[in-house]
Amino acid sequence: MADRKQFKNVPAPDPELVRLLKETGNRPVSEEELREQRVSFAFGNALGSDSITKESVRHAARNLKLKD
Repeated sequence: MADRKQFKNVPAPDPELVRLLKETGNRPVSEEELREQRVSFAFGNALGSDSITKESVRHAARNLKLKD
């Protein structure tokens, strides 16, 4: 199969990053870490809005009630 241009000149991965990924790849994620990932995701999607802060996202997440 012919080499694709997009994959030529791809730099080698950072050895320290590869080591850290291997070291932590099987570690379970805590509920607190998962909660903070959700907050970061929501905050990242709200960028551009000066009224939304990470703390306001945390507050909304704590007070959010889902219907049954």
